[in-house]
Amino acid sequence: MSAFFITGSGTDVGKTFVTAALIRRLRALGRAVAALKPVVSGYNSDNPAGSDPAVLLEALGLAVTEENLAEISPWRFRAPLSPDMAAAAEGRAIDAAAVVAFCMRAIAAAPDVLLIEGAGGVMSPVGARQTQADLMSALGIPLLFVAGSYLGAISHALTGLDAIKCRGLGLRALIVDETPDSAVDLKATCASLENFTSAPVLALPRGAGAASDAAREVVLTRLAALL
Repeated sequence: MSAFFITGSGTDVGKTFVTAALIRRLRALGRAVAALKPVVSGYNSDNPAGSDPAVLLEALGLAVTEENLAEISPWRFRAPLSPDMAAAAEGRAIDAAAVVAFCMRAIAAAPDVLLIEGAGGVMSPVGARQTQADLMSALGIPLLFVAGSYLGAISHALTGLDAIKCRGLGLRALIVDETPDSAVDLKATCASLENFTSAPVLALPRGAGAASDAAREVVLTRLAALL
């Protein structure tokens, strides 16, 4: 069994897209895979379809039911804010220790590969004094880091990578998920980031068409081989 935490440089860089795509590739390769998104904000309980937990469930081949949603994502909040702020908006607070315990139970029970997707970026607050980095440190599992290719993405990625390095966390791969409609070249972004990490840097194209589909499958297969 192996477990990995999917984090990134910020919100909307494509963590869920990458996680779901990797789940589908692992399943196609015959791997037994489980996934969690323990904490999610911006979640509409009246219409869960399209939410991050729903996307992961669909990739896993599971129905988007209340039971399944609660199983992979127990801490769900409506406001599209950082988890601590989203919880506070509902008069609630997130017990970071409980999140860690939930993840540790899943790690112990996973048959092959477990993917745990974080909420927001590396330093996104979870509780009053805990961040995603604190959760990652407590779990002690390798990381998959997702960055974008928009203007400014390199600085954002390097800031997140520096925070990871300062905590001694292991980076298995850096995935640069192509930002739609960005004028910044995807391969050039990867080439720049390769100068700052010894981990594999993988370019994940988002374009439509057979060529992009084939390129994505090559990248995802390479990523799956690292797990």
